[in-house]
Amino acid sequence: MTTGSVRVRRAVGALVAVLAAVLGVLGGAGTASAHAALVSTGPAQESVVPRPPSAVTLTFGEGVTLPADSLRVFDPAGGRVDAGAPGHPGGRADTVRVALRGGLADGTYTVAWRVVSEDSHPLGGAFTFSVGAPSAGSVPAAALRGPRTDGLVAFLYGTGRAVAYAAFALLAGAVAFVLVCWPAGASVPQVQRLLAAGWIGLLGSTVVLMMLRGPYEQGGGIAPSADPASAHVHVPVDERIYLALAARLLLLAAGGVFLVLLVGQLGRPGTEAAGRSRSRLGTAGLALAVGLSATWVVTDHSSEGAQVWLALPVTALHLLAMAAWLGGLATLAAGLRQGIVPAAVERFSRVALVSVTVLVLTGLYRSWREVGSWGALSGTGYGRLLLVKIGCVALMVAAAWVSRSRLARLRTGAEAREGGSARAGLRRSVLAESAVAVVVLAVTTVLTSSPPGRTASAAGGSAPRSTAAPAADAAPGRTATLRIPFDTGGRTANARGTATVVLVPAAAGGWTVRLRLAEAGGGPADEPEVRLAFTLPARDLGPLRPALRRDGAGRWSGAVRLAPAGDWTVAVTVRSSDIDEATSARQLTVGG
Repeated sequence: MTTGSVRVRRAVGALVAVLAAVLGVLGGAGTASAHAALVSTGPAQESVVPRPPSAVTLTFGEGVTLPADSLRVFDPAGGRVDAGAPGHPGGRADTVRVALRGGLADGTYTVAWRVVSEDSHPLGGAFTFSVGAPSAGSVPAAALRGPRTDGLVAFLYGTGRAVAYAAFALLAGAVAFVLVCWPAGASVPQVQRLLAAGWIGLLGSTVVLMMLRGPYEQGGGIAPSADPASAHVHVPVDERIYLALAARLLLLAAGGVFLVLLVGQLGRPGTEAAGRSRSRLGTAGLALAVGLSATWVVTDHSSEGAQVWLALPVTALHLLAMAAWLGGLATLAAGLRQGIVPAAVERFSRVALVSVTVLVLTGLYRSWREVGSWGALSGTGYGRLLLVKIGCVALMVAAAWVSRSRLARLRTGAEAREGGSARAGLRRSVLAESAVAVVVLAVTTVLTSSPPGRTASAAGGSAPRSTAAPAADAAPGRTATLRIPFDTGGRTANARGTATVVLVPAAAGGWTVRLRLAEAGGGPADEPEVRLAFTLPARDLGPLRPALRRDGAGRWSGAVRLAPAGDWTVAVTVRSSDIDEATSARQLTVGG
């Protein structure tokens, strides 16, 4: 065994040890088991309590972190009555509590909340409760909006995420191309520059994301706040995304050593030692790629919701297949200018075919899991973005077929007869694939930062499907009735019908809600789950979700307070089976 081979074996062993440590850190971070929906509040929403409470408590379906001003309580006049910073009572990550000032007067109090779920997405809402008896409220709409992420911070953070995805695809795909398709490419300067660009881009974007995560969560700017109070706001540094980014930096340090070994060993092809090094480097490279993909997987949509045990590996496969295809395309484009042999192009063609197959299969599962229904596919922002991504991938597949036909001309000797036109044509089709790949990466970045279609439909405030019916009016002292057709896309009798929402005036600006669901044939639609949400888009208020109690087959009732006046959106979410769900909406004008 040569001295160089021994060094490679030892280096690979060290890389595997580092990977094991990193995966241990990520494994200890845990995964979420449900969406970060608001489960309960204390006092209860729309309740009337006889005495002022000492605190307000919110419980969510999963652990949450607390940005600045995450929980604010306003009295009937719009003044703040919360005292001190909100926190997690008893160390429970899914529970948030803030103390209230003493001596609160009777009347209706408004609670506005904003948290960050375990999959890194911000959530927010508002609700009311009353002490003694309900009263009219005058909480400023601006106060209910909560802190906003600085525009520059949001732009830089989004750009950093996009660069990270692109750099990972370039790095992992170029390494796979060299190891599987073109070992001699390790000695080509253009390929070496691609490897370096991927590594540097991923390293730099990861550092930027770590620096911007605090301001992004807290709704602050890049420069430190001049407000002395905000200077002491706790920025959570132990959140799972920080662990994932730190693990990514550690893996990149090991990846730098790996790249040096890759170029140094495969840059001398033709020896038995180089062949053994290629096998060991392939094992280490796969381990590093899986570890890097895990730093995304444990913080995105796959880490929460249903079937987490299956969603995590499926998402990792999806990400790795994307990198093998897109990063390999970039390397192939460089190789076509450097005299790459047709056999290497043929090998990549087979790799690309496997990658596309994996992308389609894993994409189908992810689409079903994260969209949830046909209605959410066209009725939510997430679903529409997913349709754009599917269209772009279809264009890439079409370009790939063109590339395969031009590759066949290279194999049959057309290259020599046509004076290089076959190679030039292949280069053009590969560049076309690469151009569409940039769009796919951009859409993927937006998708990972958007609430899934299933969650958006559940929230009732993310572009629900509207009906053609005109808006209804809810004048003071008068009952309002809204009829909202629904269609979950299922095949059962309760999958389509009409939801009738009746709002009856109650004391001090409140409304009693009566919900009746009827099947298309007119009978009651007894659904497994029904949700209502009220949103005031003009003032960025809501969604307000009244607690519904079942009054019989196809009937529910609850209470809600719709203040201030304006054009409210009433969204009805109907789930007719385990997988069929849809949200429909209609406008309700509430008078002053």
